Amino acid sequence: MPGQPLDQPLSQPLAERFARLALDCVHREYPNKIAHVFQSDEDAKTPRELYPVFYGCFDWHSSVHGHWLLTRVLRTYPETELRDEIIAALDESFTTENIAGEVAYFAGEGRASFERPYGLAWFLQLMTELREWDDPQAQEWAGTLAPLEEAVVTRITDWLPKLAYPIRLGTHNQSAFAFGLYLDWADATGNDDVASLVRRKAMEFHEKDVNCPLAFEPSGEDFLSPCLMEADLMRRVIEGEAYARWLGTFLPQIPIDGSGDWLAPGIVLDPADGKLVHLDGVNLSRAWALEGIASSLPEGDVRIPALLAAAEIHREAGIASVSAEHYEGSHWLASFATYLVTRRGIKGD
Repeated sequence: MPGQPLDQPLSQPLAERFARLALDCVHREYPNKIAHVFQSDEDAKTPRELYPVFYGCFDWHSSVHGHWLLTRVLRTYPETELRDEIIAALDESFTTENIAGEVAYFAGEGRASFERPYGLAWFLQLMTELREWDDPQAQEWAGTLAPLEEAVVTRITDWLPKLAYPIRLGTHNQSAFAFGLYLDWADATGNDDVASLVRRKAMEFHEKDVNCPLAFEPSGEDFLSPCLMEADLMRRVIEGEAYARWLGTFLPQIPIDGSGDWLAPGIVLDPADGKLVHLDGVNLSRAWALEGIASSLPEGDVRIPALLAAAEIHREAGIASVSAEHYEGSHWLASFATYLVTRRGIKGD
């Protein structure tokens, strides 16, 4: 399959190690945690029967970003020795019949909030990867997934006008992280309606936010920083000096001395605990948010060195946690690590 390598800040051996974790789980049905509303006995089905594509990796959203990870590695390293395995795995998943099953599930009664907003955000990130990739096989996969993309976009555009308040959590329901990926998809695909809707809602929620209580973070099960993810979202909405001013009132505690120890990484005391291991994810997502914030400040901004120093500390802690030892972490942390090290959220990289 032809392809042009992207910038490669991720070493190929590390990329392939992450890809192997995804290959191990995208078609691994059990253990599995389903988020499923039963309407009758007929709804008692296996994960594979419910979600014919995204049944692996423990839960629907992790399966989605596991497939994204494989796509990202294949696009970044088209000559990887895992090329054939990755293509075979994606071909197995991305069939017309399977996607029809996913669309049918979304259309079922009582499922309006299914995987909203987090899983929907990762699905659009998968579509962003495919639609940006000038490759015949990628475009074929994108075409196959298009009916589910349409259903997801409809779900989002129906929901956002009704959302009266931001969701300021450190886990799946957080709105800021999801809004960022929605915007990246809208910008990549030229969907101005979705882009305008998300930007308006982001400004409504966050334009006047000040003094975010970063000292209260992380909570014991966070994998997303409410404060940093909001700042990472708003860099997509406000530009240049205006963003620099907004950040100054939102996170006034960012130091100007270049230090990195102003933000301590999260600590995981039991990596076999599926909730506690979230803190390994918060280190990875903090790192990419800090890098994203720094990338959007004007050149010479005195906060950039401290942002990048803290990002490096969190990057080291986060990458060190990604292993196959405990499935509680291995089924999802590699996706976060790949998003970080390939600088997926930073335009121009």
